[in-house]
Amino acid sequence: MSPLFSLFILLIITGATAQIRPGYYSGTCPKAESIVQDVMKAALIREPRSLASVMRLQFHDCFVNGCDASLLLDDTPTMLGEKLALANINSLRSYEVIDEAKEALEKVCPGVVSCADIIIMASRDAVALTGGPCWEVKLGRLDSLTASQEASDNIMPSPRSNATFLIDLFAKFNLSVKDLVALSGSHSIGKARCFSIMFRLYNQSGSGRPDPAIEPKFRQKLDKICPLDVDQNVTGDLDATPVEFDNQYFKDLVARRGFLNSDQTLFTFPETRGFVKQFNIDEGEFFKAFVDGMIKMGDLKVDQPGEVRKNCRVVNSRSSNFPNEF
Repeated sequence: MSPLFSLFILLIITGATAQIRPGYYSGTCPKAESIVQDVMKAALIREPRSLASVMRLQFHDCFVNGCDASLLLDDTPTMLGEKLALANINSLRSYEVIDEAKEALEKVCPGVVSCADIIIMASRDAVALTGGPCWEVKLGRLDSLTASQEASDNIMPSPRSNATFLIDLFAKFNLSVKDLVALSGSHSIGKARCFSIMFRLYNQSGSGRPDPAIEPKFRQKLDKICPLDVDQNVTGDLDATPVEFDNQYFKDLVARRGFLNSDQTLFTFPETRGFVKQFNIDEGEFFKAFVDGMIKMGDLKVDQPGEVRKNCRVVNSRSSNFPNEF
């Protein structure tokens, strides 16, 4: 059995038994959730796109060694972290919003609330504050002592991924096809770079031609946003209502107006198409399935040492005798 597959199995098993629960900080930091929400409200006013960016941190964190805030660690002379991994570099952003939440929490409840839990709370708030569902989150995670760029590179999917690859990947984390489609609905808000779609527009599958799955008028729009000579960090909207969390994403997929290949493939592939059609018609069903998927993803955990970091970007000093370190 390969080490990576062993890790998947460990994630599935420990994810089901992790000692996390709603109301974890009710005694030690009762204002924790409201403090994070206030930071997210301020971020929404300052830059609406930042909420979509923060929400995606949960996926990119939890799929790599579980929900442990390893994603937030900066590189050190002896560790290559996950921020510069292929799926994250020049893509993930708004880390400073998590920093702001941590700083606010440290003022009120020093050394109590983990960065891993902040990601979970902030992701929930990002959805709720942009018009999506709200749900009760389970808390009580510890922050990792290390991060791995290699682990992220080996796990995280690319914008070119097709539905078969995505189904297999999510299955390794005990997430269903329905979970995959619902969680892909996180692209209901936010933007993505031209870098992620250049091949779709100009060389799909090495054909030298655009992806035939793109609706022609939408392709013309994308051609203007992302011409061949474009700065590939230019961004386009992931759906037609990029600051509202709704089911427009699925309406766009049915109309063949999905921005990323990994989005549109969910409608072109038979095993996922039915859920796309269902969520296109029934926003309430999408919201319910999305919440279920986010909770399942939040349960992913590896049995490894952890701590409550003072600063989400660095591990606590080994000599600090920090009280919440294990």
